[in-house]
Amino acid sequence: MENELRVWLSDIEQAISEINSFLPEKKDFNEFRKDLKTKRAIERNIEIIGEAVSRILKFNPQINITQARKIVDTRNRIIHGYDTVSEEIIWSIVVRDLPMLSREIEILILTT
Repeated sequence: MENELRVWLSDIEQAISEINSFLPEKKDFNEFRKDLKTKRAIERNIEIIGEAVSRILKFNPQINITQARKIVDTRNRIIHGYDTVSEEIIWSIVVRDLPMLSREIEILILTT
């Protein structure tokens, strides 16, 4: 199971890296909202992150990931209520929440 945990952490790290590579260089919201491919690619990676976090929490609920429930809930909203997730919510996650998640995942990878 420890190997699976490492795989899930690595999946999160890879998804965050991909999201960052898709973003406009200046992280401009208006540029982001005009680019359908980028929006969909970022949404897909948020789905991957949410699924990996969900699996991690099922494996070990004591693993501390800030906003873990919010991450999983966002994944579920994108998948099941795709029309209820606004561009503003996705953008907010990308610019506010992913940097902290990235740091936490790096630490978990180093200590796992």
